[in-house]
Amino acid sequence: MRHSASISQLGSEFDAFLFAPVGKVPSVLSALARLNVAPWLEAATLAQLPERTAIERLTSLIAALPNDPPARRDPAKIAARLIALLPRGADSQTTRQTLLDVTSSSHVVIRLILINVIFVALTLSAQWLARTPT
Repeated sequence: MRHSASISQLGSEFDAFLFAPVGKVPSVLSALARLNVAPWLEAATLAQLPERTAIERLTSLIAALPNDPPARRDPAKIAARLIALLPRGADSQTTRQTLLDVTSSSHVVIRLILINVIFVALTLSAQWLARTPT
């Protein structure tokens, strides 16, 4: 059985990156959330990419930020500064795998809840039909 950790315990090595400011947006975490991107998973992914590729990817995300003209002026420079805050190596790979495991586990829980809701609905429907006079 795998030990599953909560998101709050994961990715602390990404704190310097995730809490760094981006233009008018208070943090990378906030910017990624505005773009509907999972912050810790994206940080782990960027940490595993070659530096140039990571900078290009983050540059495109920063450029896509709505209502943030300062970030749009020089997104590549901002991205390079932020990518330098990411850890490199095996630790970020371990965290990325753990984050993927947690995400997969949450999908299983959602499926189980959905199955239970369907089961309860079918049971209640069968009981209602059994009591309805024909």
